[in-house]
Amino acid sequence: MTRDEKYMKEAIKQAKKAYALGEVPIGCVIVYQDKIIGRGYNRRNTDRNTLAHAEITAINKASRAMKDWRLEECTLYVTLEPCQMCAGAIVQARITETVIGAMNPKAGCGGSILNILEMQEFNHQVIVRRGILEEACQTLLRDFFVELRERNRMEKQQRREKEAEEDNGEKP
Repeated sequence: MTRDEKYMKEAIKQAKKAYALGEVPIGCVIVYQDKIIGRGYNRRNTDRNTLAHAEITAINKASRAMKDWRLEECTLYVTLEPCQMCAGAIVQARITETVIGAMNPKAGCGGSILNILEMQEFNHQVIVRRGILEEACQTLLRDFFVELRERNRMEKQQRREKEAEEDNGEKP
C-alpha cells in the first residue's frame, strides 16, 4: 500500500462518519511529517453551517496543531474534489499537496469546473494528485445517494398515504 492509499483510507474513515450522520460522505485528513494533524468530515446539515465542510474542519484542526495558519509541508487527502470555498481555503492555508479520491464534475474546483488549486495567477499553487482510491470514494458517494433517493421516495409515498387517509376520514 502506498502512502497516498494509506492516508486516503483514513479520509474514507472520516467520510463514513458523515455517512452515519446522514451527511454527504466526504472525509479529509491533513498529514505533516507522516502524522495526521487534522481530520474532518462533512457536517453541514448536522451543524446547520455552510462552512462545515470536511476540508475546513481539517484545516482548522491542523492549524491548531501547527500553531500557525500556514500549513506548508502538509498534504491534504480528501475523498471528493474540493468545492470553490475549500479549494480557496487550501490555497490560503499554503497547503503543499492535495490528494483527491473522486472528482466532482458538478462542483469541483480542483480540475473539473475550475482549477483553483493550480492557478498560476495566485501567489501559491498546490501540487495535486487525483484518482487515489477513486473507486472506493465513488462507491461510498454512489451508495449514499441511492439510499437517499430511496429514503426520499419512501417518505413521499408515506406522506401521500397519510394525506389520503386524512381525506378519507374527513368525508361523510
